Amino acid sequence: MVKIAPSILSADFCNLERDIRRVSAADWLHVDVMDGLFVPNLTIGVPVVASIRRHTQMFLDVHLMIDKPERYIDAFAQAGADLLSVHLEADHPTRIAAALRAMEANGVKKAVALRPITSAKAVLPYLEQLDMVLVMTVEPGFGGQAFMEQQLDTIREVRSLIDRYNPACELEVDGGIAPGTAEKVIEAGANVLVAGSAVYGAEDPARAIELLRTAR
Repeated sequence: MVKIAPSILSADFCNLERDIRRVSAADWLHVDVMDGLFVPNLTIGVPVVASIRRHTQMFLDVHLMIDKPERYIDAFAQAGADLLSVHLEADHPTRIAAALRAMEANGVKKAVALRPITSAKAVLPYLEQLDMVLVMTVEPGFGGQAFMEQQLDTIREVRSLIDRYNPACELEVDGGIAPGTAEKVIEAGANVLVAGSAVYGAEDPARAIELLRTAR
């Protein structure tokens, strides 16, 4: 079944609790953490994730777009993340491996994320231990960007690798997801879709979530 994870990057941060309730029909809640170093934007940190956790039982899919993420795995896990994804481009492979070990020790689900510049094969050293791979279909850092069609090939390649080495692994796609692009990424093999403006910009977020979930 396709899962939908609305991104709170498109929510009203002055009314965040309200906007989380507005997407309660979704499967997961996607939380974008940006540090101004790995990406040219700043968003939220550990205290906000902890506050979100106190106000919702939704599955918290926390996307760490931060430099050297291994330093913060314990803190975000203890704040209430259910899944943490770290970018393969954000540190040396040995430190990415250490970040995944820290996730395991904290009992959170483990994921790696790929920027558009990164080959699908980059997931291979980690794939057998992962719960999810996240393929970006925009450059990370800002919401509202246009979907990059060429990333459909990366999604297909990652799906093929998952099917071969770890069929239980989820494949998430983030960036420019709307009903038209949702159909394409589902066909390419994605089963978790992150959507920001397509959900929060809709008059009826619950209906928007259902349209994405059933896009074929």
